[in-house]
Amino acid sequence: MARSGGAGMTAGPTLAVVAREAGVSVPTASKVVNGREDVAPETRRRVTEALDRLGYIRRPRFDGARSPRLVDLVVHSLGDSASGAVLHGAEEAAHDAGLEIVVSAALTRDRAGRPERERAWLDKLVLRGSAGVLFHLVEPAGPQYAWLEQHRVPFALIDPVHEPPPGAVSVGGANWQGGVTATEHLLSLGHERVAVIAGRRRTMPGAARVAGYRSALAAAGLSHRPEYVRHTGPDETAARRRMRELLDLPEPPTAVFLCSDRMAFGVYEALAERGLRVPEDMSVVGFDDLPEARWPAPALTTVRQPLAEMAATALRLLLRMKDGHRPESTRTELSTRLVERASTAPPGSRPGGRG
Repeated sequence: MARSGGAGMTAGPTLAVVAREAGVSVPTASKVVNGREDVAPETRRRVTEALDRLGYIRRPRFDGARSPRLVDLVVHSLGDSASGAVLHGAEEAAHDAGLEIVVSAALTRDRAGRPERERAWLDKLVLRGSAGVLFHLVEPAGPQYAWLEQHRVPFALIDPVHEPPPGAVSVGGANWQGGVTATEHLLSLGHERVAVIAGRRRTMPGAARVAGYRSALAAAGLSHRPEYVRHTGPDETAARRRMRELLDLPEPPTAVFLCSDRMAFGVYEALAERGLRVPEDMSVVGFDDLPEARWPAPALTTVRQPLAEMAATALRLLLRMKDGHRPESTRTELSTRLVERASTAPPGSRPGGRG
């Protein structure tokens, strides 16, 4: 793929070459490059495919005399408190650096599965001269990673779900230590039958939290019981189903560690359905310390993940990369800590093997 800039690198194609390849006029190709909306979808598709095929470099609208004043933040959802915490941290760090944040939801294809929305967002990213991109719980596709690298747009991942590609910079919480801390807390209260409900298998944070859970059990001289380890989706409904399965075991647990606060809310519901009380019949520990953790009765004991600090750290790393400095390590982990509330207590003594 042709690239421009730097010694020994060939110049990229001109806009006229792209227009000829796409079968359109140069002004029409220019409209697509500049993010104009007055272009027919089919025409935009042909031009963007030609741009990608020829390796045309969309130039940011700033020169060496002034630096970009914007940073893009892409979140998986605009409506949850985790995204709010991330935005708060990124905004604070951006304000300190004299920058502003542009927020958008996860990059998705249109309803027909076509990538026009992805390409339009990427074009606008370069058009506005963004200093870089932060992704929170969003995994850009391979072509998007390649596009960012090609256009020399620095990016960083906040709390990535899966292992990032080689060289990608990421910031997360100390998930393994958080799993250890949650489990040790339950063990210190006298629980020996401790279960864990985690997210889907092969997700990076969930796997580390379950590994911490197992390490804490081993350090206490307890064998981990496979039937006490459950995987599911991240929502309350899925966690409720897994909690019912645990309660139906011949020897159910007396405590459960949830790998997210949202899961804990589903567990509360499952216990209430069976007439069981928190923490008298079941101690519950979550993970994240979202604002919602204070709302249920009893308030949720949880492992605090410093989402705002993670976002601020990622933004500062991003700005260093923009200035040409690569971090010594591509992975930065910030400490987690237990926040004790009212959802944990020593094992109860109600009938049914819960002593």
